[in-house]
Amino acid sequence: MSEKLTEQDRLELLEPLLSNGWEMVQGRDAITKTYKFANFAAAFGWMTSAAIWSEKWNHHPEWANVYNKVTVTLITHSVDGLSDLDIKLAQKMDQL
Repeated sequence: MSEKLTEQDRLELLEPLLSNGWEMVQGRDAITKTYKFANFAAAFGWMTSAAIWSEKWNHHPEWANVYNKVTVTLITHSVDGLSDLDIKLAQKMDQL
């Protein structure tokens, strides 16, 4: 089971994500990012790839797709905030 990020973890692990387009969600201990693709098929393909990793790690995003954009919000509901799983999934999504 994951644990909520410590303040030190936040400094070390969150900063690179925030520098790469992720943002804190106002009023929640969560991060969000909107990815833009060439078209719907590219967006949906990316979501499929991300879904495979989400299933593998049993950590699922809150997300929405409108045409060529996918907005992702990551939070670990079991700890009511950010955990290492959110960092790991955000990094993988950026790689995809």
